Amino acid sequence: MRGRAATPARFVCKRWLGLERLSRDTIRFGASASPDKLVELFGRLFPNIQYVFVDECISGTLPVQCRKRCRFSLAKSWWNEGSVQSAFDDNGMGASCLSDCVLTAVGGSFVKLEKLSLIWCSSLIDAGLKSFAEKCRSVKSLNLQSCCVGDEGLTAIEECCNFLQDLNLRFCEGLTVRELVQLALGCGKTLKSIGVATCAKITDISLEAVGSHCRSLESLSLDSEIINDKGLLAVAKRCFTLKVLKLQCLNITDDALQAVGTNCSLLEVFALYRLQKFTDRSLFAIELMHIEINCCHNIGTGGLKSVGKFCARLSELALLYCQRIESDTIDEIGKGCKFLQALHLVDCSGIGDDSICSIARGCRYLKKLHTTFANVTRWEIEE
Repeated sequence: MRGRAATPARFVCKRWLGLERLSRDTIRFGASASPDKLVELFGRLFPNIQYVFVDECISGTLPVQCRKRCRFSLAKSWWNEGSVQSAFDDNGMGASCLSDCVLTAVGGSFVKLEKLSLIWCSSLIDAGLKSFAEKCRSVKSLNLQSCCVGDEGLTAIEECCNFLQDLNLRFCEGLTVRELVQLALGCGKTLKSIGVATCAKITDISLEAVGSHCRSLESLSLDSEIINDKGLLAVAKRCFTLKVLKLQCLNITDDALQAVGTNCSLLEVFALYRLQKFTDRSLFAIELMHIEINCCHNIGTGGLKSVGKFCARLSELALLYCQRIESDTIDEIGKGCKFLQALHLVDCSGIGDDSICSIARGCRYLKKLHTTFANVTRWEIEE
């Protein structure tokens, strides 16, 4: 006899519905209809929300998703309530542009908020960010990727958000040296993760401030054509707790990367993209668990052989478009990195089938193997 589908707890009785509302901690919504009204409504329905994700690219008749541990779509019984339906126009769609009133509503509705993510919300300005910062002083994670942020908004964050740990400022094109320096001064004691990309006004001075004041920094993601060795050296020499470093900086050289290897003994993840001044010399001093090297054309055999000899804890290695790497490099990885679990090789023309056999013999814990290039039979294995 086929069993009946289990009835969700929220449909059993009002008391269980109330308990489930109290258990919800995450909400995700887009730009459909009147998101400020929607935020106020869900602030009343779910008083214990801690994580809010806003994405201007999300739209549709059911733009809201909530979750306890896993995400689920908004229940039809709630959707049909007049209070919910009134947040939308007749066809369930509205303007696709988020305004500052949304941030004001978030700050006033979710008093326990710890994480706010804003993606591509380009119409938000300083007034909304200031209002949010003044109301949500316990926020720990703030993602402002591709938002228009300025002095007033970031000053409010620096003054009010004294528990901030994670800050993403990627593609915030208006970000200036002064603003990042002020953030480092105000939030440096608690900041553990910083992301900056394509911010044309950010220079080495900004990273020097990060190095001086963010002594608990664990993760740095940096994409810049302006930053030189000076800024990264400042971070490497003072941020001893650094665990994750991701760089796409044309002007970074071996000198700065060697300082990372010498000073950042806790480093686990090392990702380099298009560093043309980076050579084998930088890899000799680094012990890691995860390495990704992408389009770094000066990397050859010697540096990666040292990885095989000295990075016994390595669990994942990705070599993408590195034409100078030869087969004996991978042989050394197979001999020394016994705990390797994932290997990605893309368009590394000097590597052949014999190298893959060396990995198979030496790396007994390998769970994922991905190769794409001419000299190797294509492999794609995942446990």
